Amino acid sequence: MDDEQTYSLYSSYRSVTAPDEGVISVDVSRDTLVDSMTDMSETPIPPDIIASVDNPTENEEQNTKLTLAYERLYEIPKTIVERFSDHIRYLDISHNKITNLDALVFFRNLTSLIADDNPITENCCLPPLPKLQLLWLNRCKISSLYPWVGKLKESCPNLQYLSLMGNPAAPSYFNGGTFYEYLQYRLFVISQFPSLNHLDDRKVTDDQRTESLRLYKRPFFERMVKSAGFTQLNTLVNTSVSWNTFQNKISTFLGKDKPQNRNLLI
Repeated sequence: MDDEQTYSLYSSYRSVTAPDEGVISVDVSRDTLVDSMTDMSETPIPPDIIASVDNPTENEEQNTKLTLAYERLYEIPKTIVERFSDHIRYLDISHNKITNLDALVFFRNLTSLIADDNPITENCCLPPLPKLQLLWLNRCKISSLYPWVGKLKESCPNLQYLSLMGNPAAPSYFNGGTFYEYLQYRLFVISQFPSLNHLDDRKVTDDQRTESLRLYKRPFFERMVKSAGFTQLNTLVNTSVSWNTFQNKISTFLGKDKPQNRNLLI
């Protein structure tokens, strides 16, 4: 996205004068957040926001961090975008009601995003964030890993830290997933991000990266999709499906049983 397109989007974003449903506006002069829908009429602005407004040059590192956690937001307020998007690198919007992250397109310098405990689904696609290195989406509502992860890769190609724990699409013992399902999920995600160093609560090892590329190397899937007789696989690749469905159909296609004696370090 070039500067002209971003400016056009930004102008459109600022031009909306009618209050958004459920969006909390910011009145910096009164140090409050004002909700246009719910019974919560006023909530104090987090202290770090006030500090960054009152002392913009006092602490350069602190001025790049913005926390909006536990504010019952339905989206990132326009006033926040206008005031902070140019210089914020660390943004925490966890524990809110946010389902749309389009406003992040204006946070060009964002390197860390914490969005845990929001009702974000696989239908929510992040805008281009080439500088983003850390992304936490724990305990959200992401139920389909594919093709959502591919879109995430396009938006955030330089991720080094990614955590999706607690989502239906991230099977684990905590949400009823088997070890095999967890293993396949982990290797698939690793295969999509060459720079990923840490996934969920564990470091990405060299063995895992090697195995992920062997199992999920992109040209292999492209050849299968283009080959005659793979209509079902083509449908699978181009639609959102549960991880169970994805790995089961791939296993069926390959004609292989689940590995019993693999020695992968997880």
